[in-house]
Amino acid sequence: MGARTKARKRALELLFEAELREVNVADLLAERLAAPTTQHPLPDYTAELVRGVVGRWTAINEVLSTYSQGWPLERMPAVDRAVLRIAAWEIVWNDEVPDGVAIAEAVELTQRLSTDDSPKFVNGLLARVSEVKLTLA
Repeated sequence: MGARTKARKRALELLFEAELREVNVADLLAERLAAPTTQHPLPDYTAELVRGVVGRWTAINEVLSTYSQGWPLERMPAVDRAVLRIAAWEIVWNDEVPDGVAIAEAVELTQRLSTDDSPKFVNGLLARVSEVKLTLA
């Protein structure tokens, strides 16, 4: 597993945990950076992803809600929401990651961690976000 793949998974874990515990994800990130819960500190890219998502939270949610075609964010599995937020940030606001890589990584995470229907949904929604990203940034 590559370094950025691991960083995405850790960012997903933080977003998911914050939602489940109903805590602010930025506060949780700061807490984990100050006192890691594992022997391996969070990768820099994990922090960049979480900060990027937090910084564009409203815009990301609007994009996902607009293009999810009848699937409100609240109705999506929590894992899917976290994966979609990370990938949407990478697609729209991070020029260092090719769209195809962000989409493929998101699909792979949902294949491993979510429902059987999630990979197809995530792939389709993120492909649409990629198509319209120039109007979003």
